[in-house]
Amino acid sequence: MQYHFQLTVTDILKRKHFENIQFIAGQGGLYRVVKWVHVVEVAKIKSLLNGNELILSTGVGWRDDPQAFVAFLQELIDSNASGLCIDMGSSVFPIPQEGVALANEHQFPILLFLKEVPFVEITHDIHSHLIHQHYQMISNLEEYSQQLNKKLLSIQHHEEILSLLHDHLGHTVLFRMKGNDVQVVPSSSDVSYAFLVECQGKELLQKRVAHQSIQVLGQNYADLYIYAEDEEISEYDTLILDRTSTAVAQHLLRDLYVEEKKQAEEDEWVNSWLHGEHTEIEIADFLKSSYANGKCKGGTVCICKFHEFPQSGSDKTYFKLLFRTIFEQLGFYALSIEKRNEATFVLLNYREAKNQKQRLEMGIEKLLNSEFIKKRKTVVTVGVGKLIEQLSDMHRSFKTAQETIRVQNNLAKVCHFYEDLHMYRILSMLNEQSDLQGIVMEYLDPVVRYDKKYNGKLMETLRVYLSCNGSKQETANRLFVVRQTLYHRITKLEGLLGNDFMNSEKRLVIEFMLQAYDYLVSTKQMKQYPVER
Repeated sequence: MQYHFQLTVTDILKRKHFENIQFIAGQGGLYRVVKWVHVVEVAKIKSLLNGNELILSTGVGWRDDPQAFVAFLQELIDSNASGLCIDMGSSVFPIPQEGVALANEHQFPILLFLKEVPFVEITHDIHSHLIHQHYQMISNLEEYSQQLNKKLLSIQHHEEILSLLHDHLGHTVLFRMKGNDVQVVPSSSDVSYAFLVECQGKELLQKRVAHQSIQVLGQNYADLYIYAEDEEISEYDTLILDRTSTAVAQHLLRDLYVEEKKQAEEDEWVNSWLHGEHTEIEIADFLKSSYANGKCKGGTVCICKFHEFPQSGSDKTYFKLLFRTIFEQLGFYALSIEKRNEATFVLLNYREAKNQKQRLEMGIEKLLNSEFIKKRKTVVTVGVGKLIEQLSDMHRSFKTAQETIRVQNNLAKVCHFYEDLHMYRILSMLNEQSDLQGIVMEYLDPVVRYDKKYNGKLMETLRVYLSCNGSKQETANRLFVVRQTLYHRITKLEGLLGNDFMNSEKRLVIEFMLQAYDYLVSTKQMKQYPVER
């Protein structure tokens, strides 16, 4: 159904008193909208017009002055008047060809009444019709608003609102939500978003397009367009479009609220899962009712820590979508929760468990080399926890993923998987459960104090000597010292650590303590000892 709550020049020509007319210029402007009718007999009129007026005149003020007529005509065109009707019934006079050419150039209609007509009856007739149209337009707007309100109470998708808009106006409707494809109603239409953009640069076509941005929570969330194929967009069309955009915004806001509430409930459930608060049966029921079918073959937790977390909500959303897309292609289903500058993903494995780690490595590589990361120059630390078989053990994977992130941050060591941390896993556990520094200093304290007091290099010498398996020549070469200097340092080490420090068992402990010392220093947990003077 199409509603025409506007008069065009073509409509005017069908009304009373327009039977005996002659078009002399601007027939291409018959589409022009007429919002009012004025009788004008003065040459200076520009300041008195608001646009879309049809001008009636006998030409008294300019009929004997061709230049005055052209200037008068230019003012009408500049003021966006709808057309000029000249009464020739009482006195015939020539219309300057310069004026005719100007009217044709701007498609501005000029028509002549060949018989005398009563201007008062014309204005009364057209104004009465316009007022009636305005009243009818308000009634239809109210009726349409009520239909929208009823729709909002029952619809499941905003497409139903777009269809109502199309059915009501008959125009093609285009809807583009940020980050999504353009929706066109009816789907059979050939109108595209690219075509609408093209219309903006063409004066005649742009009058057939109307646009309304849809604001949700103060943000431009989507754009709504209508395209009129055979006529200009009317005032009624823009009012209907405005009401429709408001309804779509309300529906999208409701969807966002529902989605946010659902996401909050899911986040709370997943968070409690990561803290070991659910049984295997509860987890299976949750996954069965909400997510992909198929038997889950264990999984793991992956934490992505951003050193400069994307600020915009769209960036965060896009990163999570990118993560899910990459890992779903590799046989994982991802559940996510956010916490400050971290995104934590529960990865459920739906393929063979034997190549699970290889698939995870492929996913991390794709993620870190994605255009999203490269363009934003975002630094991301990725930590994958222990691979588990029982879903009720996911909290163990979560804790180990956190430990993997901690180790990477503290040691500046890139190691994405907890199971690849090896010695650092043991050091971390020892540090949590005992006085690791005390144990380390039982063995290395004399050497540490000596180096601090004398600015010596015994710790460096000890490391290299052990890594060279006790080879004095190789050690001297790597330290760039003469053998006599090395012998002196080894003698000092024997005095501080004991002559047996190279015996297999004691040597193994000292090597372990050197790594523990490095761990404590890098994690800034090594307390400073006063230097003896």
